[in-house]
Amino acid sequence: MADSGDATKVKILGIEFRNPVLTASGTFGYGVEFASLVDLNSIGGIVVKGLSRQPIAGNPAPRLWEATSGMINSVGLQNVGVQKFIAEKLPRLREFSTPVVANIFGYSTEDYLETIRILNDAEGVAAYELNVSCPNTQHGGLAFGVDEPALADLVGHAKHASARPLIVKLSPNVSSIEPFARIAEAQGADAISLVNTFIGLALKARSRKPRIGAGYGGLSGPAIKPIALRMVHQAARAVRIPVIGIGGIASGEDAAEFMIAGASLVQVGTATFWDPMAPARIAAELANLLPDLGVKHVSELVGTVRWPG
Repeated sequence: MADSGDATKVKILGIEFRNPVLTASGTFGYGVEFASLVDLNSIGGIVVKGLSRQPIAGNPAPRLWEATSGMINSVGLQNVGVQKFIAEKLPRLREFSTPVVANIFGYSTEDYLETIRILNDAEGVAAYELNVSCPNTQHGGLAFGVDEPALADLVGHAKHASARPLIVKLSPNVSSIEPFARIAEAQGADAISLVNTFIGLALKARSRKPRIGAGYGGLSGPAIKPIALRMVHQAARAVRIPVIGIGGIASGEDAAEFMIAGASLVQVGTATFWDPMAPARIAAELANLLPDLGVKHVSELVGTVRWPG
């Protein structure tokens, strides 16, 4: 794998990334599981599987279904819990120089805050990513990320509790992304990441039953890329904080497109299911593409879309 060199090194949120290509939460385990397959030091950053206050067993099987140009999943945020992550996963991650971002979720504001407080005392975490696509069980089950007052309240409290930079991972299941991006910024978010998965349904015609054990699932992969790219562009125009682009990135050119749309970093998710080396490969492809794009450093791509007219 080619060394990306200085041309792809970026510093965002006070964190130095060797390249702008990170793994997406929920698609790369806790990172350490892939250490025998890919050089973790060749990846820009590792966003670990979502962490909760207590361990969660997850949803019934089947949890994954390969859709046309993508995947539907409903894993149910299965995880070992924040305490076990700190005790068993984080020490192994500290053996690598790659920045680690802890993805955090909960079903109440206090769930999020307690997970943050526990992580604040842990060594080896560079930033937090708040997954706001979870249902707010204290207020009717509507996801934090689609309820403007709930999002504002959660982000404000989380920022106050956080000892590290706070990224808010926005839900795409809204009519307009700009108000939610602005709320996250106004409440102190240091960056936003988007998009999370789109709610989808896959059915078996003969049995008339869902293909996913929990019924609905989250659609990801190349199929969502044009929509994700549009939403990243809209969000980047709406805020001044950094944007992290996610959604169907499978090549260096895909990564470049998200950066041109306004993303300072990108995350690779579904592509790792068929190619565990995808994040490192995409970073190398992006570095090799820069001369063709007429730039010397990857940061020169950010927000350079040439709009019609």
